[in-house]
Amino acid sequence: MGLELVHLEFVKEHGVRYLRIFVDKPGGIGVDELARVNEALSRRLDDEDPISESYILEVSSPGAERVLKTDREFAWAEGKFVRIETREPVDGATVFEGTLRSGADPLVVEVDGRPVAIPRAQVKLARRAMIG
Repeated sequence: MGLELVHLEFVKEHGVRYLRIFVDKPGGIGVDELARVNEALSRRLDDEDPISESYILEVSSPGAERVLKTDREFAWAEGKFVRIETREPVDGATVFEGTLRSGADPLVVEVDGRPVAIPRAQVKLARRAMIG
């Protein structure tokens, strides 16, 4: 379908199982495309029945504030505004908001016009963020 699988999870929440599939494409994905993916996956899962227990299928985009975990996701986020939380202080802080200049290790985030190098091992949470 020309889409990228961003993340997949099979979780149990409040006694209910969810199969969550997050897809995207360059330029973003629309609601109509998500509905087509949901319908196609639902048919395929019904035909092949790979999961024996009951579950709810959820197909969505990773959202504007998507979590960044993989090298590919960090590369995708280069030039974009991000929020990074670290396990321990880096340059005296644990929260950094700015433009991701490099998704390699160490990450380089431009915060208030100043580049900050953040070792990937120190990253507790990284996500694409909205400005403001």
